[in-house]
Amino acid sequence: MPSRPSARTLALTLAITATVTLAACSDGGTGGGELTYEDSPLSKYLDAVNGGAWDEERFAKQQQEIEELVAACMADEGFEYTPVDSSQTMSFGADPEERNTEAWIAANGWGMVQTEEEMEAQQAEAEAYVDPNQPYVESLSPSEQEAYYATLYGTPPTEEELNDDGSYEYSWENGGCNGFASHEVQGESFWEDERFAGLMEEMGTLWEELPKQPEIVELNRNWSECMADAGYPDLELRWDAQTVISDQMNAFWEGQENPEGPSAEELRELKEQEIEMALADFRCAKKLDYDTTQFTAQFALEQQFIDDHKAELDELVAAYATGE
Repeated sequence: MPSRPSARTLALTLAITATVTLAACSDGGTGGGELTYEDSPLSKYLDAVNGGAWDEERFAKQQQEIEELVAACMADEGFEYTPVDSSQTMSFGADPEERNTEAWIAANGWGMVQTEEEMEAQQAEAEAYVDPNQPYVESLSPSEQEAYYATLYGTPPTEEELNDDGSYEYSWENGGCNGFASHEVQGESFWEDERFAGLMEEMGTLWEELPKQPEIVELNRNWSECMADAGYPDLELRWDAQTVISDQMNAFWEGQENPEGPSAEELRELKEQEIEMALADFRCAKKLDYDTTQFTAQFALEQQFIDDHKAELDELVAAYATGE
């Protein structure tokens, strides 16, 4: 199976993309302002490192390059491998602009809860997919299959190599043909470079600083009052609304006598609750011009970070610019 990176690796990865993700999580566009996550000064500054904006076409192209290299690597090791068409198995989901409309939210909420019908449709789609390598793998003996997957993904870590949470330090050198091919196409990972470890960690603090800004404190207070007026009291921060739904989803499977999980009726009721709460959130955010205020504060923090760490950022860009 594919390797699982450590929590530290994931944290550093998130640090470099924190500003974009944070902006996206704010449902950019719902506030009615002109600023969007694409205006992020830090993201623009690091475009040379990130290779510019990611879209479905670019992602699919890179994945196809990786698949071709995997096939060549497996052949060198004596195994057959047919490159997998990633467009059949991956999707970026709904367009952000579409998700940030009242019509989409009225039909989907935040897109968190899936009804039984939606899950069945997804299952049918998954079953319709045919892995082009499955017939070949099934033709191998059990020991040959074990060697096949070890060659493809690397040898699974031992219990001693696992962290308490089940993660471990991933290294592409131990990731089999898949690790080799990904490294060959994507290059070195700057978030693994110890030279920039401190920079990555400081970048991650932007997450922590944004909610502390006076204008954001006031914004969340006004949002909380608006949500209370809509029938949802005791919500202090905007993401608290989604937490209410996610906690109820988790409760369906935690300590429940029925091991099969929630019933179709329970899922439908929770979906309706999600949609109603998401609509209230959307309307309050629009009324308060939430995103414009948040983006303004966020981008000010980013610009200050750039000003304070320009030399280090320039060194990172010079070391890892993709040239795209």
